[in-house]
Amino acid sequence: MINAFRPVLFMFCAAFSASALAHNPMCECKAIDAEQIQCTGGFSDGSGAPGVTLDVIGYDETILVPGKLGTDSTLTFKKPGSEFYVLFDAGPGHVVEIDQADIEAP
Repeated sequence: MINAFRPVLFMFCAAFSASALAHNPMCECKAIDAEQIQCTGGFSDGSGAPGVTLDVIGYDETILVPGKLGTDSTLTFKKPGSEFYVLFDAGPGHVVEIDQADIEAP
């Protein structure tokens, strides 16, 4: 009887250990000056996020600045004239939104 449950137990343990090793997305944006903002993305395990999508989106859901993080896991863009938020999207469950009000001033 125990042998019949061994494959199920193995799969359960494997799935649980994979979730324990998961890493959380992280993104920080700060104003360089009155017109430029730089965002840096990565993961809680210390890894960078080059090539990950980082879009600047208006409150009307219009993409104002489509972008991807560079090789140094950063993206610098001109501050939009309208209200916006930044969306760091590394895939399902790995999304961070940063509202303009939360962006550090220079």
